[in-house]
Amino acid sequence: MTGRQLHLNLFVYPGGHHEAAWRYHGSDVERILDIGYYQDLARRAEAAAFDGVFFADGPALPDNVRYAGRFRLEPFTWLSAIAAATERIGLIATASTTYFEPYNLARLFASLDHLSRGRAGWNIVTTGAPQAAANFGLDAHPAHAERYERAGEFLDVVTRLWDSWEDEALVADQKTGVFADTDRIHTIDHEGPRLKVRGPLNTPRTPQGRPVYVQAGSSEDGRAFAARYAEAVFTAHQTLASGQAFYADLKARVAAAGRDPGQVLILPGISPFIGSTEAEARALHEEFNELIQPAYSLQQLHRVLGLELDEEALDGPVPRELVDTGGERGNGSRFQVVLDIIDRERPTVRQLLHRLAGARGHRVVVGTPEQIADQLQEWFVSGAADGFNVMPPWLTGGFDLFADHVVPILRDRGLFRTEYTGTTLRDHYGLPRPDSQYAHRD
Repeated sequence: MTGRQLHLNLFVYPGGHHEAAWRYHGSDVERILDIGYYQDLARRAEAAAFDGVFFADGPALPDNVRYAGRFRLEPFTWLSAIAAATERIGLIATASTTYFEPYNLARLFASLDHLSRGRAGWNIVTTGAPQAAANFGLDAHPAHAERYERAGEFLDVVTRLWDSWEDEALVADQKTGVFADTDRIHTIDHEGPRLKVRGPLNTPRTPQGRPVYVQAGSSEDGRAFAARYAEAVFTAHQTLASGQAFYADLKARVAAAGRDPGQVLILPGISPFIGSTEAEARALHEEFNELIQPAYSLQQLHRVLGLELDEEALDGPVPRELVDTGGERGNGSRFQVVLDIIDRERPTVRQLLHRLAGARGHRVVVGTPEQIADQLQEWFVSGAADGFNVMPPWLTGGFDLFADHVVPILRDRGLFRTEYTGTTLRDHYGLPRPDSQYAHRD
């Protein structure tokens, strides 16, 4: 197989990405605290030769867990169990630069990369949930710009920590009795405006050199951050034109930062409702939307847009004039996605809630396997995506349909691998192993 290839990740939410997934009769809701359930999913994705499995996280309980399965399992424990049950698939975890300390985070990811033989990826977030602050002894959640300033310093620190052992530092020579060449292990002695870390890391340099840097966030600060650091970007777009504009803008920013745009993958989220006919797929989508709890959906809308609405407003137009586009909320990339839907489609409140229920602002695609494959191919060849985060509406069946019926079409079209050609996440993404900062010393 030759030519440019799609990259596909399985993005796992405990029961699926539709907010009513846990209520669907075909879901495996009784297994969402069973590690075997997630190991089965990861093995299934590995059998389909997916690049990675991605597990989102956040350091606070969402505001309304009464109506939706939105609890959080800690991802390092989770992915360590996945690593033991798989051999090739990448393992991508979310971790916050706002609510971790760099030394602890560097150790966790280094351990995961070693234990998985080079399959770790870090989804770098600054955390948008203000309720997280109280869980960490803070009186207030840091402002958007402040969080990104800390994130930049944080990335510099953890990168230096992962380089603090040179590749040749671990000797383990039984004859001479030398375990480590201490001349090749370095403190980092960082003292910056927000962080102070001596180092070195107490773990040798990892199989990948460091985990793959993944970033999620399309705000102005997020794009600037991605241009400097990211190797893969998770993003949300509703239209081809929006996807193309983001793709072109970010690739240009990467080039302007002196980096190779070909080594930064852009991976929008897609949530597929698949049927043997288009009518069947649409009926399935509607069945899910009928299961939503308006009280939950309205609260989610308030979280994103700040609108205070009740159920009496469901069949009226979204009051666009009441949306405050300034302030902290307006800096969020998901805010703009939802605002664009309102401006473009002029939906009722109920219609907007249905649009967002499927994947929280990510693109929902509804149709036959051929129609789904057509849409993925269009975005891929039209400069809107290098691949996709596949977000099944429910699990495990929603992913089985995609793996069994869409993936073979993509392979028949020469767009997706039939088997792995490498062993690390960097191999799957076509990314080089980064040199240590000490690799070219005189």
